[in-house]
Amino acid sequence: MIDLHFDKTPNCWKIAILLEEVGAAYRVIKYDMLAGDHLTAAYHLINPNHKLPAIVDHAPTDGDGPITVAETAAILIYLADKHDAFLPKAARARAPVVQWLAWQVAGLGPMMGQASHFMRYAPEKHDYSIVRYRNESRRLMTVLDGLLSQGPYVAGDYSVADISIWPWANFAEQVGIGIVMADFPNVRRWGERIGARPAVARVFSNPETAVDPSYLQKSRTLTPDEWSNLCGDRMLAAAAG
Repeated sequence: MIDLHFDKTPNCWKIAILLEEVGAAYRVIKYDMLAGDHLTAAYHLINPNHKLPAIVDHAPTDGDGPITVAETAAILIYLADKHDAFLPKAARARAPVVQWLAWQVAGLGPMMGQASHFMRYAPEKHDYSIVRYRNESRRLMTVLDGLLSQGPYVAGDYSVADISIWPWANFAEQVGIGIVMADFPNVRRWGERIGARPAVARVFSNPETAVDPSYLQKSRTLTPDEWSNLCGDRMLAAAAG
C-alpha cells in the first residue's frame, strides 16, 4: 500500500496517473493547501519542504521499513523503477525520458506556475511579470509542439515524461495563462491521446482525485489566510518545523 499525500493540482495528478497505470494499491490522503493542511508538524516529518505531493511506500522492494519520497520527478522515477514500467533501463532509451522529465519539473511547471500566480492570483497586476511568464510558457509549449511533431510521445514510447508534462500542458488553455491550444496542434492531439487512456480516465472520474472546478477559474481572490498558507508567513514559518 502506498499513501499518496494529495491536493488537486497538476503535480499531484502526475503521481495518481502513474499509480493507476502500474496498478499499484494506494490510498489518497487529501489536503487543502488553501486551508493550510500542508503546514502541519505531522506533514513536516513526511516532507520538510511542505509541498505536495509526497508518497509513503509501506511495501518497498527491499522488505524493510516504509520509504518516503517527495518531489514529483523523484516519485515518478521511484515508482517507475519499482514497477519496471514507463522508464527504460537501457541508457540510450532512458536518457531522453529523464531529459524531458527534467524539462518539465525545471521549466514548464515552474513557468506556468508563475504565469498562473501573476495572472490569476496576484492582488495587483504587474505587467512585466505577466509578459515574462506568459511568453516563456508559450515558448515552452512551442518546444513541446515541435517535439510532438516527430512522434506520438515525447521520448519514444509513452513514459513518465508524458505523465509529468500532460497535467500542465493539457489544462493550460483552461486556466487562462494566455495559451491557445489551436496554436499547438501536436500538443492537442497528444493531450487527447493521453486523456483517453483508461488510467487517466480513472483519475479524473474519481471524486478524490478529479479536477476541482475552482482550479479552472481564470482569476481568484485569495483571503489573507489563504495567501499566507500558500506563499506568505505561514508557509515561511512551516519550513522551520
